[in-house]
Amino acid sequence: MHCVIVGFGLQDVADKVIYEYEDIKGEPLAVPAANINPYLVDAPDVVLPRRSRPICAVPEIGIGNKPIDDGNYLFTTEERDAFIAREPTSALWFRRWLGAIEFLNGYERWCLWLGDCPPAALRAMPEALKRVQAVKNFRLASKSAPTRKLADTPTRFHVENMPDAPYLVLPEVSSERRAFIPFGFEQPETLCSNLVKMAPGATLFHFGVLSSTMHNAWVRAVCGRLESRYRYSAAIVYNNFPWPDLPPKSEPNRPPTPAHKAQTAIETAAQAVLDARAQFPASSLADLYDPLTMPPALLKAHQKLDAAVDAAYALCGGKKTWKSDAERVAFLFERYQQLTSLLPVGKARAGRKRASASGRSPEV
Repeated sequence: MHCVIVGFGLQDVADKVIYEYEDIKGEPLAVPAANINPYLVDAPDVVLPRRSRPICAVPEIGIGNKPIDDGNYLFTTEERDAFIAREPTSALWFRRWLGAIEFLNGYERWCLWLGDCPPAALRAMPEALKRVQAVKNFRLASKSAPTRKLADTPTRFHVENMPDAPYLVLPEVSSERRAFIPFGFEQPETLCSNLVKMAPGATLFHFGVLSSTMHNAWVRAVCGRLESRYRYSAAIVYNNFPWPDLPPKSEPNRPPTPAHKAQTAIETAAQAVLDARAQFPASSLADLYDPLTMPPALLKAHQKLDAAVDAAYALCGGKKTWKSDAERVAFLFERYQQLTSLLPVGKARAGRKRASASGRSPEV
């Protein structure tokens, strides 16, 4: 059980205090606050709305693919191999499949993607046709009219998000034990499920900022939770995140500006994080980002990335060093107010956060 106790009053009080815990099992540290906002941070009173687009000029993120197939198109490695043994021509149509659990824990799953399969080739695969018929029957039996309509195209998914270039994967649910939510790039040959977010067009710069302590502090303060695990969202977490100033495109024969240098430093440090991960090919992201088993080389790479990201925020009013997550989040709320004051009216849309389903899955 998680409990937060907040004192309310009809009148303002001069002595406001936030109790912080370096160790949740230890004693709290009383920190005087000028104002306590709805996120229990010493920052302006802001309630983040659901937004359909980011407040900054960064790639939009969306969910992965949603098959609605009753599992007929999804296979373990053993199941895939057995299926191909019965129907060798199906091997061409299998694609690697990633959800949050597979991405973080290195599990192998596969998808039989027949949406691009020519009719003649599909009719020559009787085992695959059995799967297509099973999907059609499953959709027709649904109580949902839109799902029944999907039975007209049983080889297609309900939601299809298949970039044609490398893209960034953001797991939707991640363990609260981690200091950094592991994000990573995937190739277009890999299909992702709707249990991850995807950012087509994301660069090393975007990966670097999202992988920093600055962004992770924001996530810890504003994200939803599945039990105690972080639940990453587009509408609340990503689209409201206040990025550092993005430099304009550099011009030939012009010396780089401080913003350009900061961006280059983040890109270099972000690549170093990926390189540090690559030193441990037998370890999953869950292994690498467990606080008890995180390799020193990876931790050092993240510390250098933090320094580069903090330097970029220093160019837009932040500090180069921070005492705590609370300080970082307080600054980010102030920057959020600055950025959103420049947005046209109607940028945000109202809406309630949908309740998360209960029940614990394997740790992600």
